[in-house]
Amino acid sequence: MAWDLMVDRSDLSHTSLAEVELPTAGPGQALLRVDRVGMTANNVTYAVFGDAMKYWDFFPAAEGWGRVPLWGFGEVVVSNVDGVEVGTRLYGYFPTSSHLVVQPDRVDAHGFRDASPHRQHLPSPYNGLTTTTGDPAYEADREDLQVLYRPLFMTSFMLADFLEDNGFFDASSVVISSASSKTSYGTAFLLQGKVKTVGLTSKGNAAFTASLGSYDEVLTYEQATDLPQQKTLYVDVAGNAALRRTVHEHLGAGLVHSAVVGAAHRGAGAERADLGGGAGSLPGPRPTFFFAPDQMRKRSADWGPGGVEANHAEAWRRFAPVVEGWVDVVVATGPEALRADWLETLAGETGPRTGHVVQF
Repeated sequence: MAWDLMVDRSDLSHTSLAEVELPTAGPGQALLRVDRVGMTANNVTYAVFGDAMKYWDFFPAAEGWGRVPLWGFGEVVVSNVDGVEVGTRLYGYFPTSSHLVVQPDRVDAHGFRDASPHRQHLPSPYNGLTTTTGDPAYEADREDLQVLYRPLFMTSFMLADFLEDNGFFDASSVVISSASSKTSYGTAFLLQGKVKTVGLTSKGNAAFTASLGSYDEVLTYEQATDLPQQKTLYVDVAGNAALRRTVHEHLGAGLVHSAVVGAAHRGAGAERADLGGGAGSLPGPRPTFFFAPDQMRKRSADWGPGGVEANHAEAWRRFAPVVEGWVDVVVATGPEALRADWLETLAGETGPRTGHVVQF
């Protein structure tokens, strides 16, 4: 038997875990078994912005329910497609389910794109599945780091590149909220030596965040009004409307750009229809949602075929050995463990050093 873990789209803490019939792969399709996935605040962001950014569309579910997208590894168990061999191990985007039917297209040694009709209006970077043998960033002994960090680090990589590509909007410093989160400190790591970075975090996470050495300065949220009155670029990973207002009102005209990246704080769910949380009334620039695939498309044109992957792989090889000392990987087994990790992450109860991995 197969299984599906569904979340109630109107109440993300309400879940349903049920056994289902094993999906069938038809002509031109392949059946993948989900093997190993990570659970981070990034997955909460997918759910919080599931309607606004169409994340729910990747893995359709019954009306009112959703399957949260996860990054991880899967294995081909049935294939009706030339070039897609049974037993092939793939890294990519998977649902909170035991199996996934895909329609492989543009198959080569590096993997394929899922050409299923319901996914064709969605951003192409999420539709690719990469073979472990054709992935320049893959390391067998770092699979857990990959499922935890690689999707976040791709966002970090493209975000840091976007900021640098725009000359940091002429800012003297970059302020990043939710500074203890993986996306935030990955970004700060990549910006070292290029611009001053200031991390905003909770009192409880301040010591951990400072210990990373990624930021030039770490402040608590209560110290946000201590930010100097200078040209500042704000990167909102917390998704906290009250904090965003504090930063905007404190810095005023000194704020040169305000980027909304995620929703590490569950309270951001109230902002699904308005990423600015009343942005029209905020001093300074209107908050703008940063969408990594947009920068990926730009850099694909700038750097040519394989350029994004090659540059990301180089950055990942620098980051992975460092981040191993920053995370305690906790591996659990089975769909009930996946549900428990989802609820813990959703509630914001996961410590900054903890990395949840679930195997099936």
